[in-house]
Amino acid sequence: MQSTIVNQIVSLRTQTVVELRQRWIALTGSAPPPYNRQFLESRLAYRLQELAIGGLSRETKQRLHALGEQLDGGNMVVRRIRTDRKPVAGTRLVREFRGIEHSVTVTIDGYEYQGRPFKSLSAVARAITGTRWNGWVFFGLARAGERI
Repeated sequence: MQSTIVNQIVSLRTQTVVELRQRWIALTGSAPPPYNRQFLESRLAYRLQELAIGGLSRETKQRLHALGEQLDGGNMVVRRIRTDRKPVAGTRLVREFRGIEHSVTVTIDGYEYQGRPFKSLSAVARAITGTRWNGWVFFGLARAGERI
């Protein structure tokens, strides 16, 4: 049974986006959200596992809800606002610039590029380009003019 689930999850990688959307409808009974392929694959993989071995227990859901209440006092609007937009530590950001691929790793207290620590993505972008850049825009995490 477990190998069947693994095979189904692996097969998601070879399906077209149209096939993934059809699979979404079959597994959830609702229209797929208008998100990218990676989102669909990860959510479908979770759903396949959930159907095969079960989802979160009622107790776990209650505990998560209680933790949310502690953080925001029950205000659902506050709960949905992410205060820290920085990518999770360990995330690798890759950008090609002038034919060279540059890789930056997000750390707990900043970023690492070529073994050197940086406090901001803008500092990394400046080290790469030699000019001032908005690091979020340079690495494609925001659009020019967007509030970060």
